[in-house]
Amino acid sequence: MVRYALGGAGRQSPPEEVMRILEQGASNLQGGGEGAAEAVGTLMLAMSTLLYRSGRRQDAMEKLKATQQVAPSAAFRVAAWEALMGLRMEAGQDVSSSMSPNDSVDLSVKDEEIKWSDQDHLKFRVDAIKGLSALLNGEIDTVEAWTLFVFVTENAVLTYGEYLHCTGDFPLATQMYEKVLEAASTEDTSGNLLAAGNMAPEEVSLGATCSYGQLLSQSGKFGEAEDYLTRALQKAEEQFGSNHPKVGIVLTCVARMYKLKAKSEGSSSIMVQEGLYRKALEVLKAPAINSEDTRSQVDLRDIISLARGEYAELLLIQSNRKAEGERMKEWAQDAWKNRRLTLAQALEFSELSKPTVVDTRIGRVI
Repeated sequence: MVRYALGGAGRQSPPEEVMRILEQGASNLQGGGEGAAEAVGTLMLAMSTLLYRSGRRQDAMEKLKATQQVAPSAAFRVAAWEALMGLRMEAGQDVSSSMSPNDSVDLSVKDEEIKWSDQDHLKFRVDAIKGLSALLNGEIDTVEAWTLFVFVTENAVLTYGEYLHCTGDFPLATQMYEKVLEAASTEDTSGNLLAAGNMAPEEVSLGATCSYGQLLSQSGKFGEAEDYLTRALQKAEEQFGSNHPKVGIVLTCVARMYKLKAKSEGSSSIMVQEGLYRKALEVLKAPAINSEDTRSQVDLRDIISLARGEYAELLLIQSNRKAEGERMKEWAQDAWKNRRLTLAQALEFSELSKPTVVDTRIGRVI
């Protein structure tokens, strides 16, 4: 049932119809015999993923909170917490490496049966998410401690790869990205049901493909970079549809690759880059420059600010469009709230001490 809901067949059906199937399945299992609680928990995780992919992130978060509370085992509680943290990061909410899967849970319910901290593989999975939150908060010196034991899940390996990427260790980061992609190519990721939301296996595969493409472009390997970023774009369109914000995130990375390629070759690709940034901002549903929307409340603020900052640089070198470029640059600078990098640092590829990575899982710049 879950494979149908989240696989290719489910994506061809209206989300409402698929949700009804999952809800009916969970209802039929309530109060069932052995294994029923685990089956209900699996269906609830699948419901949260479906809600997220349908653009209902807040509803997905509520479903994950409910899953945490009724989790039949520590593995379910950790999976729900991992996904909830991922969605909070995407929403731009404050996250801390002090958070744990016991937060917001009534520990008087089944607590003696749910001791995730006593199980190393679950503890390391939790630590990987804490490492990702530390990256977002600019606490890069503490990340390695959280990601010391990363080989529990591909999700953890990807986070460690991005940490290495950010610190300039491209050779080891390459190994991590390739490890994730190799696992994705040899495993049936739809069978990994204890993961949800933007931490689901398909998201991890997309994230590794896009992050590796970014690393290759920053290494000057533009042919390979284009190949991987094209694969990432195809994955995003197949999994979410051509007008989903995930597609806009990848398009931003493709445009940045063309920028770096043009700079390296001493050529110009202004029209190509501009077309990609315009399309990315359209898909990301970026508010108008003169919009009344509060810039701090813009969804996917990191990516929209980055795309607008890059786009502004293209406009500023065209004498007849400088005024437009200035307005766009001002908007991007005001909206940018990244704790590790200034917008100028994110836009400047030559500062190898602080390489940037766009994480497609959470739609953030790290």
